[in-house]
Amino acid sequence: MKNTSEQYDQIIRKARTIFKNKMDDYGVSWRILRLPSLTDQMYIKAKRLRQIQQTGKMMVNEQPEDAFYALINYAAMALIQWRKGVVDEPDLSPEEAEKLYDEEVNKSKQLMLRKTHDYDEAWREMRISSMTDLILQKLLRIKQIEENRGKTKVSEGVEGNYRDILNYAVFALILSELEGREMN
Repeated sequence: MKNTSEQYDQIIRKARTIFKNKMDDYGVSWRILRLPSLTDQMYIKAKRLRQIQQTGKMMVNEQPEDAFYALINYAAMALIQWRKGVVDEPDLSPEEAEKLYDEEVNKSKQLMLRKTHDYDEAWREMRISSMTDLILQKLLRIKQIEENRGKTKVSEGVEGNYRDILNYAVFALILSELEGREMN
């Protein structure tokens, strides 16, 4: 599991760099996004990934890996929004946003480590396309919970689903970038 932890950190370092660079360009404008807007952004990215995996064709110059990094960052933003609430005007400095990002990613990593222990790293035997499908399923679950105004009977709720999306995106990138698997 030591290798998994190191690989996870390597992917997160790149995702965090993208997050920081986008904040340099746009500030923390994402703080105004409501959770359904972030869910929809993730849904668009995941649907595109599935379309590319099914057809093998891309018409936009954005690599599938870029979409997985976007999923990591959108999930982290959603977790921050879930925790702090939505605002009408950006209210964080980039440094505060980075600190919150690190906290949410760390919580997601701790969950991943617990699950990886219990499931014996079964994700390493999965196809990346299956991870895409699971991300889409999690997003559909979140959308249904949002339609239910956050009420659930037996579900873990949106937080756990966002964390799972973040972790599946990291897993897909570990398998693709660090272990050389194809994105399908």
